[in-house]
Formats: sequence, structure tokens, C-alpha cells
Amino acid sequence: MLHSRSAPSRRRRTLTAVVGLVAVATALFASPAHAADRGTGFGTWAPLSSTGWHGSMKVGEIHTYCIHPGLPLATGTTTDHGTRTDARGLSAQQLASINHLVSTYGQTDDAVQASSVAWAVKAIADRETTLHSWGYEGDSLPEAIDYIMRRASPENSAAVQARTEQYLEEAHAIRVPRVGGSLTLTTAADDPTRGELSVEVDPDATGVLRLENAVFADTGAAERRDVHGGATYAISAPRPAGSDGRPYTVRASGTFSVRAAAVRFYTTPGQQEAAGPADPSIFELTTADSSARPVQFRPRIDTVARIEDGRFADEVRVFVEDGVWPRRADGTFVPLTAHADVYRMGAYAAEAAAVPADLRPVGRLELTTAADRGPGMYRVVGADPLPGAGVYTAVWHISREAQDSESAPYLATGYSWTERFATPSQTAQLAPPPTRTQGPTATAPTAAATITPVPPLPASLATTGTSGAPAAAAALGAVLALALGVGAVIISHRRPTRRP
Repeated sequence: MLHSRSAPSRRRRTLTAVVGLVAVATALFASPAHAADRGTGFGTWAPLSSTGWHGSMKVGEIHTYCIHPGLPLATGTTTDHGTRTDARGLSAQQLASINHLVSTYGQTDDAVQASSVAWAVKAIADRETTLHSWGYEGDSLPEAIDYIMRRASPENSAAVQARTEQYLEEAHAIRVPRVGGSLTLTTAADDPTRGELSVEVDPDATGVLRLENAVFADTGAAERRDVHGGATYAISAPRPAGSDGRPYTVRASGTFSVRAAAVRFYTTPGQQEAAGPADPSIFELTTADSSARPVQFRPRIDTVARIEDGRFADEVRVFVEDGVWPRRADGTFVPLTAHADVYRMGAYAAEAAAVPADLRPVGRLELTTAADRGPGMYRVVGADPLPGAGVYTAVWHISREAQDSESAPYLATGYSWTERFATPSQTAQLAPPPTRTQGPTATAPTAAATITPVPPLPASLATTGTSGAPAAAAALGAVLALALGVGAVIISHRRPTRRP
């Protein structure tokens, strides 16, 4: 048990020692330090001298320049603090100007150039001290340079004065760079597959642009280099491969760099503070379509017509030949509205691209596709009976203008499609009703008399003792007497009436 207690104690002591060593190593290597070496320039390489040193101080492979005039030359151990935007409390404008000079001209082995950069940088950082640190009492920088250079390198004095004035003029014209900016994507009003990408960054910034779901129209590539602020590029954004028809979004991103309003800052305890070239400021920009781009399509129709119960009936197939049927963001199909005009003719007509000018519609069919079905077969029947016998044909129309505000963007501006006139499958005949046959007309009697049918004679009479023959003879006589009476009445009515 005692042994088991002591083992963790030893491990804790070992761990403590290791942590201590790591802390020491971290303290030693956290801030890289180098002794500054003589760079390029004129004067005396010493902390203090009557002429001073007017050129670069080299730290590693970097030429650095004094930004704290009046302090001894940095010949001791120098610490690199990396890129700083607050070096020695200098303003953004001072830092931008100094960084321009030490980056553009300062990394040189030309003594005149390096000395000119040194004088210009010191004058930007602290002009008064730069003028008077070595005994010059006037207010002219060229005179102050000459005051020193006559001792350090008289033959180069004029060249250093002229070059310093040039560098100062250029440095003062440097603007404080702007880090950041914006990218803007736009979509063409009449075609969602076209648009533009605009870049708004500092004019001195350069970068790389990348597109998603689009390419640059002039190159066909999704990436573009050497991009500057103020540029606008046309883009092409066709429906993405493998799309199921849902709206899609174009995205753009860019990586830009611009010279920083900063310097790489070096210090030497009790001696000079110096500036080297700062790393450029790197920034990222992104953007995306403000609204998704609809998948546009070119819908078509083919039909098979018939007449049912005196009404025009159409089996309509709605389809798209060169793409996919577009969907809304929720995955449902975009509804399409179409209509057909029904025409009546006296006989079958030849198929034609346009409806004859003298025909007028006698009926109308309407169709709106279902959001849960999209393309496919639809049955449409006219609401009203056809006006009569004849040959009928329907001509279907699809147009952007006929769609509601939600569906219209999925058709190109001005899109219109019309079915051919009198397509055989779209033409049907309504025959006239059959003619009914008339029966013979009954002739009305010419006499007013009513003839009573004679009842059939019985085979024998009742058992009264009278035979059937005498009875039949008597009946026949009665019929003859009646006939003679009727004839006399008729003759008497036909005779003219004599007046007395």
C-alpha cells in the first residue's frame, strides 16, 4: 500500500518537471530574436556617431529602416514582432506610406536607393527629429541630407536628396488601403441563366474569384485570377447537372490581398525601432443570389380528340422535350396553365401552321397541371355542348402571359407555343341526327253516319223451337232495309230544294 501511494507521487513530480521545461522553452522561443547586421547605405555602423547610419539594418534577410529617429543605431539583439498596425503609435497613413517604401524600394543592395528610403522613412515617422538630430538647424530636408552626406558620402549627396524627394512625393500619394469590400450577383430579368458578378474592393487590391453553379461567360471557367476592384463580369448559370428541377442558387467567393497600413515591427532594447515590409492584408468575400434562380422550361402538348355526348373531349399529354419539368422549393411541380380554342368546319381541313382567318372559336377548353403530378396525361371535356353537326378541331396555346405570378418566371420572357391547326389526332366529326321515316296518313270518313259493327252470328239460337235459318233470313232482310233507308236519306240531301 505504501508503495502504491508513492508511485503517483513520483509521477506527479516528473510531470511537474516536464511542464517546467516546456515553459522555459516557450519563453526562450516565443519571440524570435536576431542581432541586426549592417545593411546597405552610408555612414558609420555604430550605435552613436557624428554622422549616423543612413541606410538599412538587416535582420536575417530583411532590410529594415529606422522609424524612431534620435535613438542609437540598432546593433544589439533585435526582436521581430511580426506585422503590426500600431507600431510606435504611427497613424494608418504613416504606416501605409512607410510600408510602400520599404516594400517597393527598400529591399535593395543599391546604397543610394537604400539611403534615400532611410531618409524618406525617417521624415515620414518624425520629420523634426530627422532634420535636427545631427546638428542641422534649418527646416529643409534636402539641406539636412546634404549637411550629413557631405561627411558620409559627398559624391552621392545630390542623388540621395533627389531620390528622397521622389520617394516622399510618392509615399504621400499612397492611400490608406481599405480591407474588405463586397461581391454582388445579379440575375438577368429575362433569363435566369445569365447575370453578372461585380467586385467592390480597394482599387489596389487584387484577388481570385470562384463561382458555384455558374461560370464566367467569356472563359467558361469557374475561377478567375488577377481580379481588381470595380470589375464586373458576365456569368452563365445553366441548370446544374443532375438537377431535379428545383430552383438553384449561384454563389461567389473571393480571396483578396492589399498592401497593409502596417509594418513588420522590430525593436532593440535601448536602441532603434525599425520597420520592414508588412505581409499584405488578406480578406475573404462571399455572396449568393438574393433569390434562387428558377429552372425555365419549354412545355409542349399533344392530343387525341373525340366527341362524347355532344361535347368535345381531349386526351392531353403535357411534356417538355429539352429538359426537366421545374419544381418549386418544396419539391412540388410548377403548375402550368394552357387553353384551347375549338373551331367548327363544314368538312375536314388540311393541317396548317395557323388558324384560317375566317374561322372563329365556338368553344374553349382549359387545363392547369397538378402540383403533385406535373407532366403527363390529362382529360379535358368542354363545359358546353357543341352547337351542331360539323367537323371540330381544337388548337392548344401555352404562353408566359397566361400563367400566374408564381409560375410565370419558369417560362422565358415572351415564351409562346401554339398547336398546329387541324392536326388529324385533334379533329373529330359530329354527324347530324338520322332522318325519321313517316307512316301512311289515315283518310277521314266522308259521311257523318256511324257504322256499328255487326256482332258475329251464333251457330244456333237458344232452344225456343225456332230453327236458325228463318232467323238468319229475317236478320238479312233487316240489314237490307237499313241500307236502303240510308241511301234514300243521302239521295234526298243531294236533291236541290225546290221553292214553292
